[in-house]
Amino acid sequence: MAGCSDAQSVLNPHGAEAESIALLFWITAIGGALIWLAVVGALIYAGRRHRKPYSQASAARLVLWAGAVVPSILLAVLLGYALALIPDLRPLAASADDDRLHIEVIGEQFWWRVIYHPPDGQPVVSANEVRLPVGERVTFSLKSTDVIHSFWIPPLGGKMDMIPGRTNTFSLKATKAGIFRSPCTEFCGPSHALMAFTAVAMKPGRFDRWLANEGKEAVNGKPGLKPFLANGCGACHAIRGTEADGAVGPDLTHLASRKTLAAGSLPNTEDAIARFIAEPDEVKPGVRMPAFGMLPQDEIDAIAAYLARLE
Repeated sequence: MAGCSDAQSVLNPHGAEAESIALLFWITAIGGALIWLAVVGALIYAGRRHRKPYSQASAARLVLWAGAVVPSILLAVLLGYALALIPDLRPLAASADDDRLHIEVIGEQFWWRVIYHPPDGQPVVSANEVRLPVGERVTFSLKSTDVIHSFWIPPLGGKMDMIPGRTNTFSLKATKAGIFRSPCTEFCGPSHALMAFTAVAMKPGRFDRWLANEGKEAVNGKPGLKPFLANGCGACHAIRGTEADGAVGPDLTHLASRKTLAAGSLPNTEDAIARFIAEPDEVKPGVRMPAFGMLPQDEIDAIAAYLARLE
């Protein structure tokens, strides 16, 4: 129950699929509660001291109807309702040439590579955050480069596994704006609990402006760019508009605009960036990024200040 907060709750739906899932939950919960009350009531009634005896035939009828017929009918109705929801819970994904926004999400250890494919523009690379427009159905292509991960935005819809060697596709439609926490739900290694991403449902106009800005190059000229490049950070990370063009780690072009750092592990602040540069393995065990704690503190601070302003 502690996990059912607004930012991560299937009971606070902000998407078409999540609304169906929440309704199914409440119908099932109410049905289960009524059955439980009926059973408890029968136990209380049977436990009375003074009650008339029942014949074996009456007892057999009670067992037949209350123990077999009625539960079977209720379960069949609930199962039929759940099966009827399946087409709406997994609507057909768009084809590659459709005019629908297409978002490619690739699970890495331990972060998320996100690539936006707008129908009328060039791909836009980001990381550890997924944004989508309210009221428009978005197709997701889910992949993994290492182990099985599982993609899930609880307030928007159900989950789907990301399996190495194959692409799974499904779609989501946000019905209300909001900011959500999206955890990986398949054990993927020592930092599985520290692998999450932020999902943001935005009004269509705001989303279009955000995506246009996300596709732009970073603003250069900051003092921290020089030590960033000099210490080899650009071999793993890309910052568009600079010499940094690495593809091993997350794209940092607009890092400062993201809600969290290190796939939901830290708040996105300058101090947190400096800490992650110095001791990433302490923040996220098993991470592939080497520690740079041996650098002078002023260089770490300069790099962190530079990255914290990449909006």
